[in-house]
Order: sequence, then structure tokens, then C-alpha cells
Amino acid sequence: MAGIHFSFDNFKELMALNIGISDRLDENRAESFTLLYCDFSGIDQELVDTSLLDILRTSDSIVNHESDYFFVLPYTDKYGAEIVKKMFDEFFEKYLDAFLLSYPADGESAEELFSTMQDSVSTFFKNDLHCLDRFAKQYN
Repeated sequence: MAGIHFSFDNFKELMALNIGISDRLDENRAESFTLLYCDFSGIDQELVDTSLLDILRTSDSIVNHESDYFFVLPYTDKYGAEIVKKMFDEFFEKYLDAFLLSYPADGESAEELFSTMQDSVSTFFKNDLHCLDRFAKQYN
């Protein structure tokens, strides 16, 4: 098991791809995929890499900017994404700051998901996620 890592520069395109696939294949418009954010600050990079190999599926996508990690979990609802988050907590033996949003329940577009993620993480964890500014501003 291991997720596929994408460059942060391609995050917008990765979201567009997952939205397009979901729109094409998910007629029920259920929670087609979930975007999971985790703050891995203070954790050794080698340990982070090991956790990604152990926890994620090959169908999962990973994008990170420094210690801010975003996981696109296809055909995973919030319940399933919460299980993944708990697996990270157990792996690192600490509670991680994390937030999750599902498409289309929490946003009908990448811009809505980016903006909501930025606002929510700022509100709940006082982390402004300035790394998303270039994506969120394009969509507002």
C-alpha cells in the first residue's frame, strides 16, 4: 500500500481530475471523494514517509507543502477518512490537527473546497494555510 505523491504545483489539476472522474462515474452524487488535511509539523520526514507507505492505498493521492499534507481519498466518505486520520494518530502516537471535506457535500468545485479548507483550518487550528492562497484566490 502507498499513495501516489503529486507536486503541490499540480494540486489544482489533481482536484479538477478527481472532480471530473466523480462527476462522470458517481451518478448518486454521494461523497465521491474526501480531502483530508493533516498537519505533520514536528514529525521526522522519514517517519512521515513510512506512515504514507503503511497507511494509504495506491488509489490515494498525496500533496504536501512543507508539513501541511493533503490527501485525496477517492470513493471514501468522511467516516472512512476519519479512520485514515485515526490510523495516522496511532502511527505517530499523537493526536494530529486534521480536517476533512467531501466532494460534493462540502463544495461543488475545487475553489469551494480550497476556500472552505483554508477557512476551517484557520478557525479550528489557527493555521492559515497560506500555501492555498494561490488556488483559493484564483477561484474567489
